[in-house]
Amino acid sequence: MKHELDLIVFDWDGTLMDSTAHIVHSIQAACRDLGLPTPPRERASHVIGLGLVDAMRHVCPGLPESGYQDMVQAYRHHYLSGDETIELFEGVVEGLAALEDAGYLLAVATGKSRVGLDRVLAATGIGKHFLTTRTVDECQSKPHPEMLLQITDQLGMLPARTLMVGDTTHDLLMARNAGTMAAGVSYGAHPLEDLEDCEPRAIFHSFAELQAWLLSGN
Repeated sequence: MKHELDLIVFDWDGTLMDSTAHIVHSIQAACRDLGLPTPPRERASHVIGLGLVDAMRHVCPGLPESGYQDMVQAYRHHYLSGDETIELFEGVVEGLAALEDAGYLLAVATGKSRVGLDRVLAATGIGKHFLTTRTVDECQSKPHPEMLLQITDQLGMLPARTLMVGDTTHDLLMARNAGTMAAGVSYGAHPLEDLEDCEPRAIFHSFAELQAWLLSGN
């Protein structure tokens, strides 16, 4: 089947892996450890997808730079203490294999660190499906387009035939800035209405829905 798209780029947290709640709890715990105001869930979840320092700046604006480094260290302590229990969303393992078999090229663009992404790619066993990946360690934080532009350039793909899939407005705005298409998933960090405001090509309520749409030739 002839597809409208060649390359599908996935966000990680909240899109492929069901990690939103754990990230939120880890941000809140880090703030408590440092005697900072504990952000409500909505504020903590809004920063998911950004690089860690940028995320902490949004959570607690006005701190000295050393304060954000302390927040990052505290966050990592709490996140790593429970990350082995986090699972991929239902249908991701089978869905990625099916998309690859259908001829799509697959990649990842994430706000995770390189060490963090490599760890979960190995632990989940799905790293074999991705031709390339980009993290905030190599590129500017979302919604800057650098991650997507580097991926499309490396793989020789046209942005117009590339789809960015993510659960946050950061992902969808990055796609807009890079000139790619965008699709949202409603089961992650950002509310459905916020995703709709970014006017993505489509919004899906499960990975199976996304997979079916892509395999239909979109």
